Amino acid sequence: MRASVGNLVLAAVVGALLIVSGVHATPQTTCKAAANIDKRVNYDYCVSELIGHPESLDKDAWGLAKIIASLGEADAGAAMADIEDLLAKPDTDEKLKAPLGQCHKLYDQIGAAFAEATDEINWRHYDIGKKKAAQVVPLVHQCDNAFVKAGVPSPLTKRSEDSLQLVIICTAITNLIK
Repeated sequence: MRASVGNLVLAAVVGALLIVSGVHATPQTTCKAAANIDKRVNYDYCVSELIGHPESLDKDAWGLAKIIASLGEADAGAAMADIEDLLAKPDTDEKLKAPLGQCHKLYDQIGAAFAEATDEINWRHYDIGKKKAAQVVPLVHQCDNAFVKAGVPSPLTKRSEDSLQLVIICTAITNLIK
């Protein structure tokens, strides 16, 4: 049993080195390595997000980390558009309007945090990039809590889950680079 555990550790180290060096770094192998170092990484979500990006197939881990952070920025912009649509509907419940307004501001900050993370990772300031991405977490929780305080279900649950998952994936992939 000890030899097989040693072989697994060796395979994981070699796989991580290949990903870091850019050799054979595909969305699948990178997401698998990310999930191996952080069990919170949703492998299927990671792969589907990266495969959906037209530039992901020829990127190394550095490029994929930047793509994930940029997807977080884009997702925040889409959340803001969703909020604007809900606020513009005449039949939107009055109880929803205040938390939607709060969340619109928060998702603007979330987009900015992901944009800064993208820039820092691009400049190879990995620790700063991870800190910028981590700034998203309390902002998402503030948005979620606004709906709880208002006593209404959030129409942004999926956006919240996606934003948090993108932070986790971005951090895990960035950790593969170092």
